[in-house]
Amino acid sequence: MKACVAYNPAPTHTVMPQTIGLPLSKSLSNRLLIINALTGIRTRRENIARCDDTEAMLQALAAGTHANVNIGAAGTAMRFLTAYYATLPGCDMILDGTERMRQRPIGILVDALRNLGADITYTANEGYPPLHIRGRRLEGGAIEIDGSVSSQYTSALLMAAPAMTLGMELTLRGTPVSLDYIEMTTAMMYAYGISTEQRQNDSRDLCIKVTAGSYQPPRPPFTVEADWSASSYWYEISALTGRPFTLTGLQARSLQGDAIVAHIFEPLGVITHINRDGSLTITKENSPIPQKHTAVELNMQSCPDLAQTVAATCCGMGLAFRLTGLSTLPIKETDRLEALRRELGKLGYRLTVSDGNTLEWDGTKIPGVAYPTIETYNDHRMAMSMAPLAAINGTLTIDNPAVVSKSYPDFWLHLAGAGFQIRQS
Repeated sequence: MKACVAYNPAPTHTVMPQTIGLPLSKSLSNRLLIINALTGIRTRRENIARCDDTEAMLQALAAGTHANVNIGAAGTAMRFLTAYYATLPGCDMILDGTERMRQRPIGILVDALRNLGADITYTANEGYPPLHIRGRRLEGGAIEIDGSVSSQYTSALLMAAPAMTLGMELTLRGTPVSLDYIEMTTAMMYAYGISTEQRQNDSRDLCIKVTAGSYQPPRPPFTVEADWSASSYWYEISALTGRPFTLTGLQARSLQGDAIVAHIFEPLGVITHINRDGSLTITKENSPIPQKHTAVELNMQSCPDLAQTVAATCCGMGLAFRLTGLSTLPIKETDRLEALRRELGKLGYRLTVSDGNTLEWDGTKIPGVAYPTIETYNDHRMAMSMAPLAAINGTLTIDNPAVVSKSYPDFWLHLAGAGFQIRQS
C-alpha cells in the first residue's frame, strides 16, 4: 500500500490552531508494563499507548511462562522482555521477532545477564535473536557494559535489578547514549519505591547502584503522558507551513527527553506556549533563525529519535545542518542514517554520512527525482518525518504508510485534518 500526500489547506487552517490529541508515550508505556508485571499489578489498556509496540508487550506478558513469543519489530519489547524473563523463576520462553529484529544486536545485554546468573541461549546466530530464556532468581552484583550502544540495554537491566539477590551495580563504560531514557527509567522505578544511586568512578564512567527490593504500587497510580516524540512532527509541520497547533496531553516538565524538541525548534522559529489548561500551543513566529547555508549544529546523542524530524525540517527550510551523536541510528528499525541519505536525496537534498554518527547537508539543492516514492523501510519515523515535506516539495508518495501504527496509529487521520490531502492506494 502507498499514500499520496499533498498540501492544500483551507484559509482558516493557516490562522486557527488545530487541536491534536497526541498518542500516549510508548516509551513510558512499555516501562510501565514491565514494572507493573514485576509489581504484580495488572495494567489497564486505556492507561497506556495504543500502538504496535505496546500491543506486542501486552501479548507477550499475557502468553504465560512457557511459550514462544514473537514481538515483531518492537525493539524496546525485545530488550525489556529479555531481562524480565531472565529474572522470572521457572519460565521457559523463546523470544523472537521480525527478520530485521534478527539483525539487531542483543549480545551486550545477554552477556550482562549471563554474568549476573541468567540462562539464555541463542537459537540461531550468536549475538542476535531469537533467544531461549530459562528464568531463575539471579544473584546480581557488579557488572560493566558498553554504554555507547543502546540505552535500552541499561533500562532493561535496571528494571530487573531489584529482583536480584544482591541487587546490581551497573557501570556504563564510555559516554552513555540516550541518557534521558535512562533517567526516565530510574524516575519510574522511584515512583514504585525503588531508589537508585548514581556516581562516576575514577575513569569518569557512570555507575548506577540498585538495591535488592520489591516494587510497591504508587499512590496515586502512575499516569502515562502524551508522546513528545510524536509532537515533533507537528513542530516540523508548523516550521514548514507556518501553521499553529495546540497539542494536548503533554507535560512541560516531562520524564521524556524528547521534550527538548521545544527548545530545538525555537531557533527555527517555532515557539511553544503553555496554556492554562496544560495544553501547549506552538506557533511559527518571526524569531531569528539561521540564515540559509549557515549550518544548524546539534549533538543529538540524548535524543536520537528526533534526528529524522530535524533533518527533514532543515532540508525543507533550506537550512544546512550538521547533526552528531547519532551512533544508535544504524541499529534502529532500519539504518536511519542511510535511509535519510537515500530518501532525502530523492528530493534533491544530497546528505553525507560520516563516522557512523554524523549526518550533514551543505544547503545545496539539486534536481530531485520526478514523482518520488519515499521508502519507509518498515520504520514509522521515516514515514512521519518525510510526509510533511509534501508542503514544500509538492506531492509525495509514501510507501507502506501503515507502518505508523508502531507508535502513532492516527497520524494520517490527524495529518488530513491539518490541510494535507491523503490518498491511499
